[in-house]
Amino acid sequence: MVCSSYLRSLIIRAGNTGIFTKTRVRLNNIQWSLHAVPALGLNYTWRCEFRRCLKMMVDSGAAAKRGPVTDLLLDKDDDGGFVSGGWKSEDRKLSCGYSSFRGKRATMEDFYDIKTSHIDGKSVCMFGVFDGHGGSRAAEYLKEHLFENLSKHPQFLTDTKLAISAHVFISVEDEMKHQISLSLCESYQQTDVEFLDSERDSYRDDGSTASTAVLVGNHLYVANVGDSRTVISKAGKAIALSDDHKPNRTDERKRIENAGGVVMWAGTWRVGGVLAMSRAFGNRMLKQFVVSEPEIQDQEIDEEIELLVLASDGLWDVVPNDDAVALARMEEEPESAARKLTETAFTRGSADNITCIVVKFHHNNNADPAKIPA
Repeated sequence: MVCSSYLRSLIIRAGNTGIFTKTRVRLNNIQWSLHAVPALGLNYTWRCEFRRCLKMMVDSGAAAKRGPVTDLLLDKDDDGGFVSGGWKSEDRKLSCGYSSFRGKRATMEDFYDIKTSHIDGKSVCMFGVFDGHGGSRAAEYLKEHLFENLSKHPQFLTDTKLAISAHVFISVEDEMKHQISLSLCESYQQTDVEFLDSERDSYRDDGSTASTAVLVGNHLYVANVGDSRTVISKAGKAIALSDDHKPNRTDERKRIENAGGVVMWAGTWRVGGVLAMSRAFGNRMLKQFVVSEPEIQDQEIDEEIELLVLASDGLWDVVPNDDAVALARMEEEPESAARKLTETAFTRGSADNITCIVVKFHHNNNADPAKIPA
C-alpha cells in the first residue's frame, strides 16, 4: 500500500505537471513536446488490461520561426504505470503514436520526446527514445534538452547555399545533409557535456541511451547512441537504421581498448566489467571509453517507406526487427501499433522498461481523412 502522505505528494506533483487536466489547450507560437514521466510506483501484472491512455503534452522552448498554433489532445490517465498517445500532422501526411510502460522494473527510467515545428520555412519533426541506466536523471535531461539544443544549433537548417570549396562542387542537398549531421553530432556532445556539468556535485553516475529520428521535409536523419534502436519498414521489409553500441562490436571494442579501456565478460560483455553498452550519455567514471558521439544514417522517405519504429531495448531484447514491423503494420493507428508492441514485449518476458514510438507515413495526399488516424 502507498502511504497517504506519499500518495498526497504524488497527486500534488501530478496536478502541477497537468496530468489531470481535461481541457483543450492552445499554445501560441511555440513548439510543443510530448514526454514520458516516471510511473507512480503502483503494482501491475500482465493480466492488467491496457484500458486507457495518458497523453502528456508539455510545451518547451523552440528555435525561431516556429510553427502555427497547435491544439493539444485531451489527456487520459491509466492506473498501471502505462502511458500512450498519438498525434497527426495538419497535412495528414504523417501520424505517430507512442507507448511507454514501466514493466517489471520497480522504477521508470525510460523517457521519450516528440517535437514538431517549422524552422526557416521547413517542416521539422523530431522523435527520440531515451533509456536511462543507474537512475533516470540522464534520460530525463535528454528529454528536456537534446532537441532544444539541436533546434538552436547555428548550422541546423540554415539557408543552404551552393558551396564551392577547394574547387570541389557540393550540391545543395549534400551541404544540407552535412549541416544536419554536424548539428546532430555537436548537439549530442554538447548536451552530454552540459549534463555532466549539471551533475558535477552529485555522487550519482547514471547514464542514458538516445535513439533519435529527425524528419526534415521528406528526408530522415537517424542518430543513435547506445542500444536503443530505430527500424523502418520499406515495402514490408524491416531495415535497421541504427546499430546497437555493444562492447563486443569489433569496432567498438577496438576503440575502447585503444583509449586504454577493457571489455570483459560479466554475464554479458561490459566496458570495464560494468556497462553493457559502449556509448552513452553520462557515465562520468567511464567517459573516456563510453562516448556520446552518435552514429548517423540518413534515408529519403519515398512511397516504399511505410513506417518507423524507435524503441528502447526493453522491446528489442524480445521482439526482433521483423516482428516489430509486422506487428506495427497490422494496426491502422500508430498509437495502437505502439501499444501492441509494448504489450507484446511484456508478454514475451521483457524484464525492462519498455518504450516505443511508431511513425506512419501517408503518401497519398488525397487520402480520405476518415481513414487517417486521429
